[in-house]
Amino acid sequence: MGDSRERARRVLADAGLPPGALAEVRPLAGGTYNTVEEILLSDGTRYVLKVPPPPTAPGLRHERRLLVAEADFCAGAEQAGVPAPRAVSLVPDHAEPHLLLTACPGVPWPEAAPAGEEREVLRGELGRQVARLHRVTGAAFGHPTGALGPLAPDWRTAFTAMTDAVLADARDHRPWLPLPVDEVAAVFRAAAPALDAVTVPVLVHFDLWPGNILVDRAAPDGPARIGGLIDGERMFWGDPLADFVSLALLDDIRRDDAFLAGYAEEAGPALLDEDARLRLALYRAYLDLIMLTETVPRAVGAEDARRVRERVGPHLVATLGEIGEGSKFTS
Repeated sequence: MGDSRERARRVLADAGLPPGALAEVRPLAGGTYNTVEEILLSDGTRYVLKVPPPPTAPGLRHERRLLVAEADFCAGAEQAGVPAPRAVSLVPDHAEPHLLLTACPGVPWPEAAPAGEEREVLRGELGRQVARLHRVTGAAFGHPTGALGPLAPDWRTAFTAMTDAVLADARDHRPWLPLPVDEVAAVFRAAAPALDAVTVPVLVHFDLWPGNILVDRAAPDGPARIGGLIDGERMFWGDPLADFVSLALLDDIRRDDAFLAGYAEEAGPALLDEDARLRLALYRAYLDLIMLTETVPRAVGAEDARRVRERVGPHLVATLGEIGEGSKFTS
């Protein structure tokens, strides 16, 4: 803890904040890549500090310089008027890289456990917020970190680089997969023409599973609200449909009527026709591959790896089958 306090003081000083006001540093759970700590000042102000693992730590190809992506997400969320952390200081390329963020109110969705009418209201609010995020556009497609090279002029090029990277990671780390890597790669290649329908690069969080959605019940007489969308380090510029994958993790967003109604209020009805469903399946398969492959560099342990295999493996097989059927009709 002593090292954490000294680091927190240095980070505060670098950000132009008074290091002598540091009251407490405590670790925050839930992160799978960066070290995450809460910094509490004597006046009650809270910050969140993210520190990446050393460059020698095992990881996936797209995971380099994730702090840059998170800072970009925070800027985009601010532009969209969506509750999210704000980047106070970013030092991505340094002996002590870090990102200092403001803290958002609330607790993760699973801890808040909204149910019934409250859940429906919150899912509607979430839909409106995600639609606002998708109004934020970039200059080109792909990860803003440079981890997979420069941004691409078209979505097919960018997403192909993303899938090629995780397929290369799978070849390197040799995780359990339900099908050979080359077979998976062939399915992606056959469906690639479907990606040409996407012509505008929008802000995609891509990790909006319930743990990254904060629910705030702080107002004593007011309703619960979304306190913040956090952990935007996986963001990229791409197809807005890609966000629907983690929002309905291992499920189907079409079952979430409240979310889709909220989304439609801000952006019009989400188009989920046959072509859109094919792209959505591509993004589901991509995320499935990441979840299976990262178990090796994360060294998650045999029991956790088994749970991932049992949940994600059949989902990936079914999704690849859906892509294979859909890609027969692409040109």
